[in-house]
Amino acid sequence: MFRVVGIGELLWDLLPSGARIGGAPANFSYHAGVLGCEARTVSRIGDDGPGHDLLAQLRALGVSTNCVQVDTCLPTGTVAVEIDADGQPCFDIARDVAWDHLQVTPDAMSAAASADAICFGTLAQRDDMSRASIRALVAESPSNALRILDVNLRQQYFSPALIDQSLMLATVLKMNDLELPQLARMFGLTGSAQAQMTQIAERWQLRVVALTRGDKGSVLLTQHAWSEHPGVPVPVVDTIGAGDAFTAAMTVGLLVGWALDDVNAHANLVAAFVASQAGGTPALPADVVAPFVAPR
Repeated sequence: MFRVVGIGELLWDLLPSGARIGGAPANFSYHAGVLGCEARTVSRIGDDGPGHDLLAQLRALGVSTNCVQVDTCLPTGTVAVEIDADGQPCFDIARDVAWDHLQVTPDAMSAAASADAICFGTLAQRDDMSRASIRALVAESPSNALRILDVNLRQQYFSPALIDQSLMLATVLKMNDLELPQLARMFGLTGSAQAQMTQIAERWQLRVVALTRGDKGSVLLTQHAWSEHPGVPVPVVDTIGAGDAFTAAMTVGLLVGWALDDVNAHANLVAAFVASQAGGTPALPADVVAPFVAPR
């Protein structure tokens, strides 16, 4: 059983339909766990009602909570979410919350040190404390582990320096088709999407570069292979967590050692199902979970 860790924000997405568990690391860990991994989320919540409810929700989803820290001063994070006509979310992310003060604890260090894959993002690095902690934990992971940077360019919480330093730690990059043009402007990337992805892989010595394109599927690039998938048509309810589900399925496929086309196809299947459901952590049916494990 592969050991997978998601590090960063853990919060409540305040959707028009009600509050749902959120945060890319939690979504990632949940889906990796459903697909057969031993998954943990490293984050920090407040010692308040919303925080206690998050812990209960994680346990109900089967995600380990032993690396979720409790802050006695700062509140649990929230994000006000509005969904546009195409199912795309717009976020208003609360500042100075518990996950901004993520710390390096013995449990977190142990999880990182034994990880086969560790996923981190840019949003959770907006505060000096969480940034230092996340980078220390990623650096603690084994040298042969997949270190996945999920670029999530939210509001003003990113910079070229932050992304560059994160890519220097990473071995895998996952981004979407809105983020690639921003990276191209920041770092002077030129040419087609494939050319820009190749430049990223070469500049930061990455093993895998992944580009998701919404309902148009995704492309994966390694040193020796290029895979393009057209996507899986579904009626979209909202896209919250679909990218995280893609990242989780891609990670599991890479760990298992599948051919790149097979990794890409299954990641698209998982992501499309999540987009057809409300929220980022729906139960996955057997035909979507297969062929990794039977559903819980």
